[in-house]
Amino acid sequence: MDERASEARADDARSSGPLARGLRTVERLGNRLPDPALLFVLFWFGTIVVSRLLASVELDAVDPRTGAPLAIKDLSTPTELVGALTSLVKNFAGFPPLGMVLVALLGIGVAEHVGYLDAALKRLLEFTPRRFLTPMVILVALLSHTAGDAGFVLVIPLGGVIFHAAGRHPIAGIAATFAGVSGGFSASFIPSSLDPLLQGFTQQAAQLVDPERTVNPLCNWFFLSASCGVILLVGWWITDRLLEPRLGHVAVDGDPADMPKFHALSPRERRALFFANASLALLVAGLVALVVPSGSPLRAPDGSITSVAAPLMQAIVPLIFLVFLVPGVVYGACAGTVRSHRDVVQGMTKTMGTMAYYLVLAFCAAQFLAAFGASNLGAWIALEGAQFLKSLDWSAGATIVGVILLSGFVDLFIGSASAKWALMSPIVVPMLMQVGLAPEFVQAGFRIGDSVANVVTPLMQYFPLVVVYCRRWTRSAGVGSLVAWMLPYAALFLVVWTALLLVFWAFDLPLGLQSAYRYP
Repeated sequence: MDERASEARADDARSSGPLARGLRTVERLGNRLPDPALLFVLFWFGTIVVSRLLASVELDAVDPRTGAPLAIKDLSTPTELVGALTSLVKNFAGFPPLGMVLVALLGIGVAEHVGYLDAALKRLLEFTPRRFLTPMVILVALLSHTAGDAGFVLVIPLGGVIFHAAGRHPIAGIAATFAGVSGGFSASFIPSSLDPLLQGFTQQAAQLVDPERTVNPLCNWFFLSASCGVILLVGWWITDRLLEPRLGHVAVDGDPADMPKFHALSPRERRALFFANASLALLVAGLVALVVPSGSPLRAPDGSITSVAAPLMQAIVPLIFLVFLVPGVVYGACAGTVRSHRDVVQGMTKTMGTMAYYLVLAFCAAQFLAAFGASNLGAWIALEGAQFLKSLDWSAGATIVGVILLSGFVDLFIGSASAKWALMSPIVVPMLMQVGLAPEFVQAGFRIGDSVANVVTPLMQYFPLVVVYCRRWTRSAGVGSLVAWMLPYAALFLVVWTALLLVFWAFDLPLGLQSAYRYP
């Protein structure tokens, strides 16, 4: 008991040390930042002001899109202000990621509402031997990325329940699943709504330099699929070898009435899951059969199925919608959670309700990006930044590591991946294109930095919720405790995941469909 008490005191001392104070400073500064939606509004007005100041300045840069001298357009003139007002709705409705995200989430919302996702994740965990419990919960956490934010609500608390039922420390289960859901947020071998969401921003930013440049929604798919294995193995080692031994002195003293319970699937739910998965298999088999013929309508005119011109690539988002909708409806009909079409509509309505904030964010971001592009400020910053990078004479590897660290730093203050990339992509993507780095390579670097810092920033929107999950099992758990538990995941994920990207680059392994490392 004395040894455990001394370990607990040491842990408390660490939580009040320089690291904890630094994290509290980050939290304090981050809380003073305006909401990301207001940030876009401020940048919008800032773009107008700066465009007026620079419109009369003669620039030395040459516009790579036209070959003519680059000039900043003054957006403060009456004509431009009226144009901005009349294009307000058009900018919002034409915002690249908006429709893609909403359509994908319609199907995901139904699958979540009827219980299909919950049942599928539970089934994966039910037959897992105790020795392989850690990699299985991390794998389930990685699979949950296809369901948007469902992993934070469903999988993380389930990790604690599963570990406790197996006689292991529940905090270790929560940490492992939190690491998979949030620290490995971009790692997934199943395409999700995040892929076209980020691709929309990347392509729009690339076209500031090259209007004809397109980006495939699955341009990072191969790399992110390989990342799953790395995240799983590293997370497994950290949980079993580093974290769980340290948790020996952390008492499981939560209120038994408040501790979540694991409810096994009923026979009816198992049958429903079988038929739902069978319908999913038939759907995938039908798609494969439709794609295989050389004259398939899903192929591009040249016969390709991976080019942006191929209808199959253009239908990625509708396919995500169907892949979740069909088995979701089948599961609900068999399990009794879908009694009429109204239950399906309710599932879609419910998930759309969670997108209210995103719609506000998208409206503000759309106006900023439209103004930023029209003013030519983005192209000018990219050209000047490229000249600066060339003067530094950094290698491509060092430059992409810089992108990873920058996105990780920004992630400490802005948790939303879409908000971060909407802010960063118009500057980072065109600038690095000018020094020869392809948009797909830059986006892959961003996705690493965007993920790894999630588990140690209290400003991430679900971080307080994970603290609540921990307190259900351990009353003394707090923000400092969770950060201390998750720091090894963030540090090792950053190092190993960055190394994986550099290995891909060194051996010229394809990042995904129609991906590239160099531009042009």
